[in-house]
Amino acid sequence: MLAKRIIPCLDVRDGKVVKGVNFVGIREVGDPVECAIEYAEQGADEIVFLDITATHEGRGIMVDTVRRTAKNVFVPLTVGGGIRTTDDFRELLMAGADKVSVNSAAVHNPSLISEAARRFGSQCVVLAIDAKKTTTVTEEDDPLCGRSRYNVFTEGGRRDSGLDAARWAKKGESLGAGEILLTSMDADGTKAGFDTEMLNAVCEAVHIPVIASGGGGDLASFARLFLETKADAALAASVFHYGEYTVDDIKETLAESGIPARRLLRDSVRERA
Repeated sequence: MLAKRIIPCLDVRDGKVVKGVNFVGIREVGDPVECAIEYAEQGADEIVFLDITATHEGRGIMVDTVRRTAKNVFVPLTVGGGIRTTDDFRELLMAGADKVSVNSAAVHNPSLISEAARRFGSQCVVLAIDAKKTTTVTEEDDPLCGRSRYNVFTEGGRRDSGLDAARWAKKGESLGAGEILLTSMDADGTKAGFDTEMLNAVCEAVHIPVIASGGGGDLASFARLFLETKADAALAASVFHYGEYTVDDIKETLAESGIPARRLLRDSVRERA
């Protein structure tokens, strides 16, 4: 088993980190750069920035925030929200991002994935999928009967695209996406545990890394994620923003459960001392 990654997510709106439940009930948490610095110091393997209203409001990308963060944080940085063209990719990568996440724009224009992959490499292209359970697939509907169907939503969870999440992830991989960021809208912000059924459906459909998002709660929920699915990383927000756990707390729990993770922060500090 490859080492699992723990990734804090910073949902940004109007220049502030915010968090809600099931994509609603949004409230402010703090400054994005300060939060990113704190999580990097805790031992985060990566940081994800998502401008949650950029697409819906028709705004551009948050280049200044990315630039300021990249000057102070030295872990990989993924940025999404308001991405429409490969020039947007270029601008964010030039500002210091390591990867760019696309969601709504890729659904509307799938060739954006392949164009970005050709221009910058698949390792820079993250296909973000916000999905919600809709119904159970029957034999008449699909040969993958017996599993629940999860539809892909766009515009920050406002619009049902009608696409099946597992099939869309598979198509994204074929177009050149290097990673899938899969968010359960049903579990988002609830801290009730990750949606393992949805994750397994997508993980079985692709051969690229899948980041699990939505539902991270107590420490045991992170261990269950990696024991019950083939997810490569866990992304979380609420548990970090409200000081319930640190990245290091989660990594220690994984180690105790026999799940390989990147080195614990305190082990690295002790080694340097």
